[in-house]
Amino acid sequence: MSLIPATILTGFLGSGKTTLLKRVLTEAHGQKIAVIENEFGEENIDSDILVTETKEQIIQMSNGCVCCTIREDLRATLQLLAAKKRKGLLDFDRVIIETTGLADPGPVAQTFFMDDEIAESFLLDSILTLVDAKHAAQQLNDRQEARRQVGFADQIFISKTDLVAQDETEALMHRLKHMNPRAPQKAVHFGEVGLNEVFDLRGFNLNAKLDIDPDFLKEDEHDHDHHDHDHEHGEHCDHPSHAHEQHGHHHHHDDDVKSFVFKSDRAFDPAKLEDFLGAIVNIYGPRMLRYKGVLNMKGTDRKVIFQGVHQLMGSDLGPQWAEGEPRTSKMVFIGIELPRDIFLQGMEQCLV
Repeated sequence: MSLIPATILTGFLGSGKTTLLKRVLTEAHGQKIAVIENEFGEENIDSDILVTETKEQIIQMSNGCVCCTIREDLRATLQLLAAKKRKGLLDFDRVIIETTGLADPGPVAQTFFMDDEIAESFLLDSILTLVDAKHAAQQLNDRQEARRQVGFADQIFISKTDLVAQDETEALMHRLKHMNPRAPQKAVHFGEVGLNEVFDLRGFNLNAKLDIDPDFLKEDEHDHDHHDHDHEHGEHCDHPSHAHEQHGHHHHHDDDVKSFVFKSDRAFDPAKLEDFLGAIVNIYGPRMLRYKGVLNMKGTDRKVIFQGVHQLMGSDLGPQWAEGEPRTSKMVFIGIELPRDIFLQGMEQCLV
């Protein structure tokens, strides 16, 4: 049986997860979807409506907490779903896990890697994060959970942009991009999203695509007197994070969720890199949200694709470097208060 794709839907309270979910379920174009949702929370879906409207199998979790004990629950729920599907008792093509607004998607994502039984049945397709344009600035300032959800995202949907001025939306997008440069962003109205933008994104696949524009950091340079293009967002700026949102496009926020990119044209020594990454994951793993690289390794003519979530990482051989293609390694790290210099210098020391 082929693997069942799973999507994690996350976002802060009121960001529109339920609206998006209802829309996806009612317009599922012949796709049968099993929903796992956390039972209580301010925006619990009325399961009666869903079941009668869409005839979907809704699995309510009895446990309110998604962060810790839910992992066992989620495992059991996923195993039950897979078993029922195998026996022909349940018919569904994919799973959506809706987390509560305060949840950290990390442990949910890890379930798909740590548990062999789950990994044999399910493929984690992507983490979708909804951000409410009207309240995002405040939520991102005040709540680390909201910032973590942005850091984990493979795709960011921004809702309620019709309620704020365009420059506010632009400032928000700019801020989110600094926190997570690898997730595409899209403004959505009332959950109106094409299914092709929600499913089969393969955000977790070890693929050779690393959608980061390494130059995006440079656009802030003219704000500052110096021209260090690696200037880390907000690092040298003295605006308090709650300074009244946003004086134009280049207002810096000193968010604790930040990203930085390592680039080099020299090849990596595989053993050194493995040791270094093993060491930093050991120390900083809980604060490392997502990291991904397309790397040039000594000893192979193929790209090495690397990615991780917290302490779990994996690598795979990708396609061959094309003839004449510059063999540039690129790695993005997204995390909470990560010591950028230690990471970048450490990577540098792993080069041949």
